[in-house]
Formats: sequence, C-alpha cells, structure tokens
Amino acid sequence: MTDDRQILDHPAPFDIDASVDKIAAEFRAGFEKVALIDRPAVALFGSARVKEGSAPYESARAVGKRFAEVGWAVVTGGGGGVMEGANRGAQEGNGLSVGFNIVLPHEQAPNPYVDIGYTFEHFYARKVCFVRPSEGFVIFPGGFGTLDELYESLTLIQTGTIKHFPVVLFDTEYWREMIDWIRGDLLADGMIAAADLELLHPTDDPDEAVDYVLECYERRRGDTPR
Repeated sequence: MTDDRQILDHPAPFDIDASVDKIAAEFRAGFEKVALIDRPAVALFGSARVKEGSAPYESARAVGKRFAEVGWAVVTGGGGGVMEGANRGAQEGNGLSVGFNIVLPHEQAPNPYVDIGYTFEHFYARKVCFVRPSEGFVIFPGGFGTLDELYESLTLIQTGTIKHFPVVLFDTEYWREMIDWIRGDLLADGMIAAADLELLHPTDDPDEAVDYVLECYERRRGDTPR
C-alpha cells in the first residue's frame, strides 16, 4: 500500500504526527532537488504508456532537445513514455534533465535519461516540485494523470496562486474536442472568462512550442521590476 493510500483510506487509522513529519521531510528533499536546477525550466507532461517511435514520444523528445539547446532544463515525471522521450531529448541536447518520479501500486520505473531525480511517495509534494522551478508547461497526449496536471496548472494560474505562464497543448487534433467543449460549454455558460481560454496554446510544431514559452518568459521578465 502506498503512503498516500494509507493516509487517505477511510476509516483506516493512521499516525498523524508520523505522516505529517514524513510529508514535511519529502517536501524538504524535493525542494533540495529543485534548488539544483540552475537555469530556467519547463515542465513536460504526457502519457507514460506510449512507446519509443510513437508520435507523442518523438514529439516530446524533439521539444525536450530544443529546450536543452537554448539552455533550459526539462522537468518531467521521470517515468516512461512521453516523460522518457522528453528527458532523452534533453540529454541529447546536452541540457539538464530532471525527473520527479512517484511510487505507485504498479511500480513506475524511472527512465534512464535523468540527471537530477527524486522518487516521491506523495502526489501533492511531487506536484509542487513540478511547479516550483517551471516557467511554462507543455502538455502532450495523455490520460487522467496528464489531465490532472493540466487542470491543476490552469487552476493555479487562474486563481493567481502562481504567476501567469504559458500552457502549450501539443497535438492540436488530440486536444481539439476538449478545447471545443471548453469554448462551447464552459465559456458559453459563464463558468470561465474569455481570458481563461487564452491560457491554452495548441500547436503541432516543436519549434513553435518552444518559441512560445521563450517569448512569454522574455515578456514577463521585461514586465518585472528590477
């Protein structure tokens, strides 16, 4: 049983002090790894289930390499699929490749292309360490985990919990129906503002994905008082 499962199971008892201490220790360990990232970073998310040679894997590899070539670190969940492709590309571009893995009931093995890595037991600590060093997110095709990371990122930006930065959706056809639903239902029914829809930038081009994040970063730096 994972530590999160033990904490969240109801009505199973758990040791409150021990659990809080363990979570705090994991946050500290994660932040110590984040502190080693000595350059701007981008977080790349996507399915762990895709294989080498698939479009999502190779697209993530290309985007990871391109970010590395312009001096950025690439942060992923440290597992297989899209995560492996992105970390692999970062190393191929002679950049800094970061992987924050997670202990799962069906073990997610770390991929071999990580320079700075840590394996978390708690999703919430892991998510904070994705966001903390990142200047943008690039989201590739994926399932529930990818959608969770996407919508949590959007919520943090929308509520001003984190600074406004770009969220790129890679593979326009994959995300088209979701964007149509957001526009046709959420926006039309007043559940979000028009500006919220502008948080999403769909593309099929690795160069465009990277350039968009870089442009947003430079624009934000120019707006920041020195």
